[in-house]
Amino acid sequence: MRLAIATGPRREEPVATFSIVARDPANGDLGVAVASKFLAVGAVVPWAQAGVGAIATQSWANTSYGPRGLRLLARGLSAAEALERLVRRDKDRAQRQAGIVDAQGRAATYTGTGCYAWAGGLSGPDFACQGNILVGEATIQAMAATFLRATGDLAERLFAALAAGQEAGGDSRGRQSAALLVVRPQGGYGGWNDRYLDLRVDDSPQPVAALGELLKLHRLYLNKSDPQDLLPIDAAIARELQALMQGSGDYRGPLSGLWDEATQKAFRALAGRENLEERLPEGPQIDAVVLRFLRERFK
Repeated sequence: MRLAIATGPRREEPVATFSIVARDPANGDLGVAVASKFLAVGAVVPWAQAGVGAIATQSWANTSYGPRGLRLLARGLSAAEALERLVRRDKDRAQRQAGIVDAQGRAATYTGTGCYAWAGGLSGPDFACQGNILVGEATIQAMAATFLRATGDLAERLFAALAAGQEAGGDSRGRQSAALLVVRPQGGYGGWNDRYLDLRVDDSPQPVAALGELLKLHRLYLNKSDPQDLLPIDAAIARELQALMQGSGDYRGPLSGLWDEATQKAFRALAGRENLEERLPEGPQIDAVVLRFLRERFK
C-alpha cells in the first residue's frame, strides 16, 4: 500500500489539531477522531454522514467544507475530487487543512502551504490522518500505523489512533479538547438518525484520556449484550446482587440467594436508574459487563 504525504512550511495559525477520518470496510461505518489545544474542537472539525463520507476541516478551519463536502460526495465525487473542488474555490486555501474519506474507502488529505509547522497528512485506503502545529511528523505516522494494525470496531480503532498520536507528541501547544464521531444508517438512539456515536470532551487537561472513559461508558450503556457475556444467575450471584441492592437502597428483603419476584423488581429499578436497560437479557441471566460495573459502583 502506498501512503501519500503532504507538508507545509511555517506560518502561525490558531487551531492546532490532529485528526483521522476513516471507514470500516466490514460494515461501512464512517467516522472522525480529533484532538486539539482548542476549546470544543468537536464543534468545528468533524463532519460525517452515513453512506456518504467523513470529513475533518481544521487549521484556519473553513467549516463549510463539512456540509459542502458531504454534498459533493453524495453526488458521486470521490474523496480526492471533493477535496480538490473545495480547495480550488477557497481563496484562503493556503491556510486550510482537511481530510476526507468517502463511502468506498477512498481517502484524501490536504495541507495548505500557510499552515504552521509541523503540518502534514498521511492517507491510505479507508483513512486519512492530518495535523498542524504538531510536535512533529511522528504524531501522524503513529496514528496511521496504529489505525492499520488496531482491531475492534471503527470507534475503537479511531480512538486507538488518536491516543497513539497524543502519545507521539500531538499538539505542540498542549491539550484541551477531543471528539469522536461515528455514523451508520439508523445508528443513533432509537434509530432516528445516523449518529451511532458522538462523544466530546470540550475542556480538559487530559482530553484524550477523558474521551476514552466516555467511550467505555458508551459501550456499557448503549451496546447490546454479547450472548457470550451472559451468566446464569445462580444462588451465589443472586445473593451478591441482593447484598448490592441492600446497599443501594433498592432491596429490603433477606439475602436468600433466590431470584424471586421481589429481587427481580429491585434489580429492574436499579438497572433503570443506572441506565442499563440495553443490557438486561430475558430470563435469569445477567450480563458480565453489568455485574462488573455494579460491583465497582457499589463496592
